[in-house]
Amino acid sequence: MPVLKIKDGFLGEKQINVPRDIVINKLRKQPFANSLFITHIGYFPKAKFHYRERPLGCADNILIYCVDGRGHYQTATDHYVLDANQFVILPPGGFHMYQADIHNPWSIYWVHFSGEKLHELNDWLQTAKYIVPTRIDYDKKIIDQWAEMYATLDNGYSDKNLAYANLCLYRFITFFLCGPDLIPDLKKEDPIRASITYMKSHIDRILSVNELASRLSYSGSHYTALFRSKTGSSTLDYFIRLKIHYACQLLCQTDFKISSIAEKVGYEDSFYFSRLFKKINGKSPRDYRNDFGKKNPNIEPGISF
Repeated sequence: MPVLKIKDGFLGEKQINVPRDIVINKLRKQPFANSLFITHIGYFPKAKFHYRERPLGCADNILIYCVDGRGHYQTATDHYVLDANQFVILPPGGFHMYQADIHNPWSIYWVHFSGEKLHELNDWLQTAKYIVPTRIDYDKKIIDQWAEMYATLDNGYSDKNLAYANLCLYRFITFFLCGPDLIPDLKKEDPIRASITYMKSHIDRILSVNELASRLSYSGSHYTALFRSKTGSSTLDYFIRLKIHYACQLLCQTDFKISSIAEKVGYEDSFYFSRLFKKINGKSPRDYRNDFGKKNPNIEPGISF
C-alpha cells in the first residue's frame, strides 16, 4: 500500500522525547529508576500520513493504544490491522513498520519504555502475546494516567519529575498487561468486598458458602472460585481468620472471659475456639492476652492476611 511518509506534525499532537543525556546520565545510571522508564511518549489525533519504519527495531517496548480510526503495522513475520479500542506492544530488537489508515487514520496514545528489567517484565507477563491487536474497553482512567505522565515530563526532567512519571508508568501498563478486571472501579461495588463486609457484620455467626453465594445470586462453585481469585483464600478459611482477628482485638482491648470472646466470634465450645486460635496464632488465647494485652497498648493486634 503506497503512502506518503511523514514523521509528525499532526494537528493537536502531543509528543515528548526524553533527551538522550537524561536517559543515559540520569535514568540508566540511577538504581531502581533504571529498572523501567519512559523514553518517548505521545498522542497523535487523526494522524493522517503517519508512518514509521525501523528495519532493526529499537531498544524499547512500544505500546500503541488506538482510541479512534484504524492503523496498519507489520513485524518480521506478519502484518496486522489495529482498530479503535485495541492496543499492541511491539517488542525491542525486531523489524517493525506502522502507519495510519489512509481513509480512516488512527488516533493513538503511545509510550516507548525501556530499562534494565524490560526483558524480565516481558518474560514475566508474557508481553509477546500482545504483538497481535488486543481488545481493551475504553477507560478514562487509562487516558488520565497517560496525561499525568505526559504533564509531569512536560514540566521538566528534575529527579522528582522523572520519579513521578516513571512510577506512574508502572500503573499505566498494568491496565494493558494485567487486564481491566483487576483495576478496581471505585464507583462500582465489588461483590466480594460486599461479601466480606457482610462477614464482618455477622462475625458471631457460622456462615455457609451457599448462604454467602445466594446473597449475590451466584452458585456456590462460582462464588468459591471468584472469592479465591480475589483473596487467594477459600471463603471459610478467610471467615475463620476474620473471627480470630477480631478475637485478638478483644483479647488485647477488653477484660472479657475467653469463653465470652469465643461466643462473640461464633463458637459455643470455648475449648474448640482455643484449639483453633492456637493453630492459627501459635499460642493460646490466654498466652496471647498475656503477651499483647493492655499492658502493651502500642502493639498492633491481629493477623495479617
